[in-house]
Amino acid sequence: MPKPNNISDCITTHTLAQKEPFLDALKRRILLFDGAMGTEIQKLDPKPEDFPDGKDGFNDGLVLTHPEWIRQIHRSYLDAGADCIETNSFGSNRIKLDEYGFGNQTVEFNQEVAQLAAGVASGYTDRPRYVIGSMGPTGYLPSSDDPDLGQKPLDEICQAFELQARGLILGGVDALLIETSQDVLEIKLAVEACHNAAEATKTPTPIIANTTLDQHGKMLLGTSVQAAYTTVSGMGIDIFGLNCSTGPVEMVSSVKWLDEQEHGVLVVPNAGMPENQQGRAVYRMTPDEMAGAMEDLLQECGSIRIIGGCCGTGPGHIRALRRLIDEEPGRS
Repeated sequence: MPKPNNISDCITTHTLAQKEPFLDALKRRILLFDGAMGTEIQKLDPKPEDFPDGKDGFNDGLVLTHPEWIRQIHRSYLDAGADCIETNSFGSNRIKLDEYGFGNQTVEFNQEVAQLAAGVASGYTDRPRYVIGSMGPTGYLPSSDDPDLGQKPLDEICQAFELQARGLILGGVDALLIETSQDVLEIKLAVEACHNAAEATKTPTPIIANTTLDQHGKMLLGTSVQAAYTTVSGMGIDIFGLNCSTGPVEMVSSVKWLDEQEHGVLVVPNAGMPENQQGRAVYRMTPDEMAGAMEDLLQECGSIRIIGGCCGTGPGHIRALRRLIDEEPGRS
């Protein structure tokens, strides 16, 4: 398949209809995020030649070579009832894009990814649909003393996130999502970067900060959810949450603690704990099982404003969560 010579050639513009601001919607109802992107991409069985320059595994780059795939995944979640879709930009900070040769086009790349998602969302007029700018980790652990992972300069990490956030904002996202965070210092740098990008683009943009906890409630380097929240809660974030790593059951104690704090809470678990099957992670929680577990959390924790699915979840899980929200008056 022919590949674009210049990423700017790919950029198209979309005008979104006026809609209720994202933060106003959060005050009125629980919003439903989409499910996993990577799982859905793997179902398409991509070959190395499907990726830009044949760089196998560059999932974010499929927006250039197979934009129709990404559009269809977005549509599948919107059709399932998601209020919000995440951009296919989890690994599109400057540091990660450098690995694939696109680092010097970080702003333009993220703008293109966001515009693609915004174009899909704008086709749904039944109710407001929001585009959330996904910002995953850099792969470094600035809090650690690791001779490799702990040595990346802090200003370089912050700049990597700022360029990404700037592109996502220019592409029309309704909020920025710092997700699957495993190092609290990196979360701080990412939040600072989001504020810098919003100021540079003169576009105030809501910020969601997530941590990823193990089944014992700790981040990779041992930070508790209490310490992580205390560290970033005063940095001008709008929502604090948990995503990935575990299923909803393992998140219960952490979510209950967050429910007592001042910020609204996001809960986006995997489809249960991963099981290793011939070297691959397998997630066995069914849509109905996941909805049942999430229902218990919603009944106990009134601060939850966003739910959705991470690894192992698909449109079926989102459809079940949509029913869960709609069945209870006041949630939707």
